[in-house]
Amino acid sequence: MKWFYNLLYSRLRAPWDLGPRRELVEVVESGRIRPCRAIDLGCGTASNAIFLAQHGFDVTGTDYSPAAIALCRERGAAAGVTVQWTEDNLTHLQHVAGPFDLLVDWGVYDDLSRDDRRAYLRNVLPLTHAESQFLIYVHQWPWRWWERPLYRLLRGGPMRPGEIAADFGPHFHIEKLMERCCGSGYIAGEAAYLMTRKGASA
Repeated sequence: MKWFYNLLYSRLRAPWDLGPRRELVEVVESGRIRPCRAIDLGCGTASNAIFLAQHGFDVTGTDYSPAAIALCRERGAAAGVTVQWTEDNLTHLQHVAGPFDLLVDWGVYDDLSRDDRRAYLRNVLPLTHAESQFLIYVHQWPWRWWERPLYRLLRGGPMRPGEIAADFGPHFHIEKLMERCCGSGYIAGEAAYLMTRKGASA
């Protein structure tokens, strides 16, 4: 898949290149999340990382696509913000060190296989500390009958209701910020969660 993202970010415009995402904008502009040390996990088109930097956050953006990082550097410079852009793989981190007060993942976790999700958790959890906040967006819906054999064969697919709680619940207190049905198309639903890292005694 890396070749696909490199091609997309270097030659085309990603369909998710829509600017900073609504739920992130809302929690920042409402003051619910205040400027802190933040990381954008899978920074892609740079929009979320640039938005955070423009609002006083100390931001690191990481992506495993070198074309994405090149695009982020170009857009960050054009926006006049300082962001630490780092090429790295969230299932095998080598160049990013925490802890961070805020982690943002807009569509990476749900794009991984089950095995890679476990590797992601092993790598990303050490970037947090007690009370770190984690804003995550996923495609999420009950798998339709014709999707079940395909996604089981692929050992991945969109999140199903309850999977975020199962995967992250042992480590985070979880609040669902939104859940929407997108109809009967390829993407049938989406959800965003704001999670707070549990303390050592939790």
